[in-house]
Amino acid sequence: MSELLAPAGNYEALVAAISNGADAIYLGMNQFGARAYSANFDEESLKEAVIYAHLRNVKIYVTLNTIIFEDELPILYKMIDFLNSAKVDGIIIQDLAVFQYIVNHYPSLEAHCSTQMGIDDIEGTLLFKELGAKRVVLSREVEIEEAKKIKKIAKIPLEIFVHGALCVSYSGNCLMSGLIGYRSGNRGRCVGSCRKPYTLVDETTGQSYPACYILSMKDLNTLEHIKELKDIDSLKIEGRMKEPAYVANVVSAYRRALDGNGIQGDGSNLSKTFHRTFTKGYLFHEDKKDITNISRPNNFGVYIGKIIDKTPIGYKIELIEELKQNDIIRIDHKDEDVNLTVVKLFDEHKNYISSAKRFCYIQIKEELSIGDFVYKTKDYQFYQELDKSYPREFKRFPIDFHISAFAGNPLILYASCEGYQVSFESSLPLEKAKTLPTSESALYEQLNRVKDSVYCLGEIEYYTDAVYIPAKLLNEARRFIISKLNELRLERNYITLEPSSHNSIVYPKTDPSLAVYATTKEQAEAAIECGIKILYTNENTIRRNAVTYVDMEGPVLVGGYGGIHYYSKRNEIISDFSLNVVNSKAVYLLHSLGVHRVTLSHEMNKGQIQSLIQGYLKENGGLPNLEMIVYGHTHLLFTKYCPLKKMNLCKLCKSHKYSLKDEYGSFPILSHKDCTTTLLNGKILNLIDEIHSISNISVFRLQFTTETKEEAKTIIRQFQQKLTQKEKTKFFSSKTDTRGHFNKEIL
Repeated sequence: MSELLAPAGNYEALVAAISNGADAIYLGMNQFGARAYSANFDEESLKEAVIYAHLRNVKIYVTLNTIIFEDELPILYKMIDFLNSAKVDGIIIQDLAVFQYIVNHYPSLEAHCSTQMGIDDIEGTLLFKELGAKRVVLSREVEIEEAKKIKKIAKIPLEIFVHGALCVSYSGNCLMSGLIGYRSGNRGRCVGSCRKPYTLVDETTGQSYPACYILSMKDLNTLEHIKELKDIDSLKIEGRMKEPAYVANVVSAYRRALDGNGIQGDGSNLSKTFHRTFTKGYLFHEDKKDITNISRPNNFGVYIGKIIDKTPIGYKIELIEELKQNDIIRIDHKDEDVNLTVVKLFDEHKNYISSAKRFCYIQIKEELSIGDFVYKTKDYQFYQELDKSYPREFKRFPIDFHISAFAGNPLILYASCEGYQVSFESSLPLEKAKTLPTSESALYEQLNRVKDSVYCLGEIEYYTDAVYIPAKLLNEARRFIISKLNELRLERNYITLEPSSHNSIVYPKTDPSLAVYATTKEQAEAAIECGIKILYTNENTIRRNAVTYVDMEGPVLVGGYGGIHYYSKRNEIISDFSLNVVNSKAVYLLHSLGVHRVTLSHEMNKGQIQSLIQGYLKENGGLPNLEMIVYGHTHLLFTKYCPLKKMNLCKLCKSHKYSLKDEYGSFPILSHKDCTTTLLNGKILNLIDEIHSISNISVFRLQFTTETKEEAKTIIRQFQQKLTQKEKTKFFSSKTDTRGHFNKEIL
């Protein structure tokens, strides 16, 4: 049966998840986890969490699923060393440096490829299986049929998200938060830029559409598809930022469904804790028009009625669901929320009432309108029931006892549980009973106190000749057996390896070349006419694992790990910025996999780039082969979702140009032939005045998207002049251009 994997942003949430039937928990430490704003765990609370979980046969996976800069590597390695000593079961990874260290040092510590790696195909899955991964967490964009196909062919455990918040972008390929607010989603500090309102603008006609939450995804809910999911090894619930009651509610619903004990109302109960309305997701072929909720980005609640009158008693609500005292409601008034806790309810006679099922009156200072919808965002009684669901023992482990109690001999207890055996022998012999001997029922009563732990009584075999066994001795025996069983069940045999010798991979120092990425045929023509020797061009542009052919040199540019696995056997390849490479270890591993040149992540500053190069030089005695994007509208995010389809503009997406706008600027939309979308930064990354300060980069890339042929020519010539003549002319414009993260440190 599938593993049910639950989130824990803190210790209470961990207890809530385990109490409601989770098979495994994923959690983050105070560093290097993709949810930096949850409470997370320090070393001491992590140790407690591992003991609590392992005694209940629940596994612990720790998220180290962010990108790791060069100067952070020593801290990272110490953390992995600690996690191994703390006996966690696995680590969820985004950065190749983390992956490589775990596989090389701790083969018993499972390396899980995070969804942040964007693995969505068989080739990418096979690559990491060959490298030593024990599990792959597939992208949320993968459909269930493809997931089952990958599992069948790759034969490696797979994990998929089945419930909770969805990113509009391919995970790991969203730079929006980092470029707008300098808080990177790839560093666990996403500010939720996609949850903001934006205005869609038709740049061709000038028409603007009303501002809405056009990028805000609904929450995933696959409870009704549980039978189709049972072939997948691990079913993952999102929610490390959620409260323990949310975790308890969702875990209990999926536990019952997996066990075939689902109860009527489980589906509606999921709406009683946080949700943004629900979608079955790409996993089960949701229409792209229905995968977002553009009306609001936060907790939607449960619709319970509407305002039908304003009276001297207060506003009258017609109900379709019961409303009780202490519930929290949201009233949708002119697209603004009025939120309140129901302290007092009234009937038509102005009497206080504790609940109402058809009509009630509320008194509120805010002005409301007839017809305003009312939603319950917190069901007080339901939350009380959830609170009672933990802590408790969801499952107990029976101990079988064989007891020998004869006068003149020591008391001997043999205990067995889950294949473990423990024995206890008293230091003094037993005495024959002077009055009543210790009965089997009395013995049972004393031993049954194991229920105060994770155990329960199993079978008892009692052999005696009518002796008296002091209660104190039985308590001592019981405590000893529980302690020893705990020790045995918490043991983990972990293997530690010394890493093998390092084979250096170095490249000669060369003068930097100029490359052009052309989105259009006209841009490609401009590059050729300007004498560019490295030209990337493909009509499909940036798909996750798309391959972009390099016309002049013959290699291919790959944007995903699947492309590396497939094309490294056939072509010389270049890895793209979407792999988020920010440290020398990741560069080395890619070179060792056949990547000829590695494009650096957008989320690096000047100092971090030089630290990477120095780290590589120190480790290998020579330079890596690096590429860096120095011009272009940076790709904020790449998504399978189409905002134009959501707005019924499919027929115009090829002939009109669109953008999203907010108070900070404009973000052009690139619509692709397969109905995927790239959202661009409105300001242009322009490092033309910085390139002479960047040493040991083999290729500087110009990334063209919306530029005309003449604009592309002008830009190419400016960069050519800057490289060859070291022009002092300043080409950077503060009004239209940005240096991105080059002179700033991203959080």
